[in-house]
Amino acid sequence: MHIAILSDTHLREGKSLPSFVWEHLTKVDMILHAGDLTHMGLVEELACLAPIHAVRGNCDGWDVPLPDRKIIECERLKVGLIHGNAGKGKNTPERAYFAFLDSKVDIIVFGHSHSPYMEWRNGILLFNPGSPTDKRREQYFSFGLIDIQEGQVQAKHLYFSTKPKV
Repeated sequence: MHIAILSDTHLREGKSLPSFVWEHLTKVDMILHAGDLTHMGLVEELACLAPIHAVRGNCDGWDVPLPDRKIIECERLKVGLIHGNAGKGKNTPERAYFAFLDSKVDIIVFGHSHSPYMEWRNGILLFNPGSPTDKRREQYFSFGLIDIQEGQVQAKHLYFSTKPKV
């Protein structure tokens, strides 16, 4: 299973993802978005390419009908999906990790910081794709890909420097 990981797109209505991202999204089996979409139009667009699972971020209004946290099963592995802005912990990776401490997950996907992050902690992959549209303090825009095959997980960030037209 080939999964695209997005977060913190912060797209205003009528705006879209950079073409570099769309090119990769046409080759995936599933899309996960860890919040801060800001409107549901992007979810509808992404759903035309592959099944999508998304959660609400702190910049998503109450009119964005998404859960704050979700667990998705992918190839017999469980993926926890959360934005990571709230809860116990002194930083975003810790808040994401503690949010699923009571659940048996294999991967935790989160966003909020706009900073790419990948770490294995106690057998759980913590993964933040960064942002494909709002890199803030990062040198590059980014998103992620996770491949799951026969219980094995391969994850990577895709970086690009072209300023997206948003």
